[in-house]
Amino acid sequence: MREQKFEIASRRRFMKHSACMSVRKLHHTRYRVNDLEKSVKFYREVLGLTEVRRHESPRGSKLAFLKAPESEELIELCYFPDSGPVQVQADLTHLAFEVDSLAEFGKHIAGLGIKFSDGPTMKESGGGFAFIDAPEGYEIELIERPKNLGIS
Repeated sequence: MREQKFEIASRRRFMKHSACMSVRKLHHTRYRVNDLEKSVKFYREVLGLTEVRRHESPRGSKLAFLKAPESEELIELCYFPDSGPVQVQADLTHLAFEVDSLAEFGKHIAGLGIKFSDGPTMKESGGGFAFIDAPEGYEIELIERPKNLGIS
């Protein structure tokens, strides 16, 4: 019984302090790249992201920050050749973006000479997903949400 009371008191102290110590929101995600200009061009022209800013870090990394139109979070592209070439393993990580239509996005990328690397996979309930590859091989998932079927 005494151990149980101690455990409950410990949990309460943790909860009280963890509220002050917890993170507030996701700010950005960094992806290191081999060619900053090529990657920025891909994210701007293929995905329609906006370049927000650039700067150089104190250790010499060249950084470009990009943003999707309806998101607050940023993608930080980092060029730091001193750490060697980027070699992305299959299925290591990916970014996921929502699109209005996978069919229309497919037409857009076809006009740029790009094909889906996987999919599109459409769901019976509507919507679906597909993937393309960024220049270093990072996977980009594209998600089409089901259309509102008029059901409230």
